[in-house]
Amino acid sequence: MSQVLHDIEKRIIASLQQNPSQTPGSLEESAELSPDQIRRGIEWLKLKSLIDVEEMRTAMISLGKNGLEALGKGMPERRLLDLLRAGPKTLQDLQAELGPAFGSAMGHARKNNWITSSAGKMLFREAPSMLPGEAALKEIGNRRVRRDSVSGDVSALLKRPDFVTEDYDSVYTVTLSESGKSVKISDVSGAIDVEADAPLTYVARTHPLKDVINEVRETFVALGFSEIHGDVSQPSFWNFDALFTPQDHPARELQDTFYLDGIPAPVHATPAQTRKVALAHRRNWRYEWDIKESQRMVLRTHTTCVTIRHLAESNSGEERVFSLGRVFRNEKSSYKHLAEFHQIEGVVAGRDATLRDLMGIQREFYRRMGLPKIRFWPTFFPYTEPSLQTMVYNEKLGKWVELFGMGIFRPEVTRPLGISRPVLAWGGGIERIAMLKYSINDVREFYNNSLGWLRGPRCQ
Repeated sequence: MSQVLHDIEKRIIASLQQNPSQTPGSLEESAELSPDQIRRGIEWLKLKSLIDVEEMRTAMISLGKNGLEALGKGMPERRLLDLLRAGPKTLQDLQAELGPAFGSAMGHARKNNWITSSAGKMLFREAPSMLPGEAALKEIGNRRVRRDSVSGDVSALLKRPDFVTEDYDSVYTVTLSESGKSVKISDVSGAIDVEADAPLTYVARTHPLKDVINEVRETFVALGFSEIHGDVSQPSFWNFDALFTPQDHPARELQDTFYLDGIPAPVHATPAQTRKVALAHRRNWRYEWDIKESQRMVLRTHTTCVTIRHLAESNSGEERVFSLGRVFRNEKSSYKHLAEFHQIEGVVAGRDATLRDLMGIQREFYRRMGLPKIRFWPTFFPYTEPSLQTMVYNEKLGKWVELFGMGIFRPEVTRPLGISRPVLAWGGGIERIAMLKYSINDVREFYNNSLGWLRGPRCQ
């Protein structure tokens, strides 16, 4: 039975029979075809398994906007360390000196323990002579170079936003397959099947909600925060009592909270913490606090229980931490509510921390998430005072949308746990941000596993 080949295919096969291994460029000359004809002919012959195409990819890198700035001025953390080597400085002084690079510099310096704080000022501790990524930054310079030609730590630069742009140069080698070698040009006809199906290819990708979670985490790390983790099951003491939520509050009822039946709480707090929290409830809420109620285990209803427990146990004075994870509410699933969702919650503890600092942190976070237009509205939350609600303007919807709540922990929360400094706190649902980024009106869409939506342009 004769093969059915287009004239373009026949020319390519004839050329490969003369020279068994060629690039698309050399085929253009030997087969006397245009680049577009060579491209189409190669795809047709691949579909018929008559040729093999091997791709050789070379990773190429060049500096992005932030990388070029670091090349000229120095890495943000290098500039920070140079300032602190000259003597202690306050955070306000460092921010004035470094400008937009302040958050990134503080994040990397704290993460690597190159700096410390004392008496409200930042101090230099120690640092290597060559910081991660510095050597690679100088090697790359203003050029576009092969990644494997750079001896420095390129991976340290790739982790930072807009420091390095990576792409690939590809070279293709075309050879006849075993089936192609047996083709005789004299035996083939010139017909072509225009109704043949083209193969569908779907490239694997991370879930869009996971992309947003990673983006939120990377943003807070770049702002100088450290991530902390905690169990999804918590004693009621940390989930409610330590946060000054009375034991008869409606949020603690079965209609709002998932309780773990028959699972006793481990030793969850020191005797002094338990005694002082109980006293705060008795004095302010005027009821008899029940320790057994505080020992009931629940699926955490927020991640604030993780951060408040961290503050109570570390008692280091100054903190910049956040917790990101799943939380649970006993709610009926709807277009805007789920029984299980993700929440980000963070705190800043420091002697000079103010509500204005908290507003500044939120503004910078939303700006980096691509949400520059925000407002703060006064509101009420049980364990912060004053309290604010962040409103973000959605250009597509043409209206203001509620996102994170925030405020300063009340003394009734901090004092019983031995926390002596003001604590700025905020928190909110990750799904809310993801809905804005992907223009989704129903939060359940993230969990429906609709392949049509996951493969569509909204997730690209």
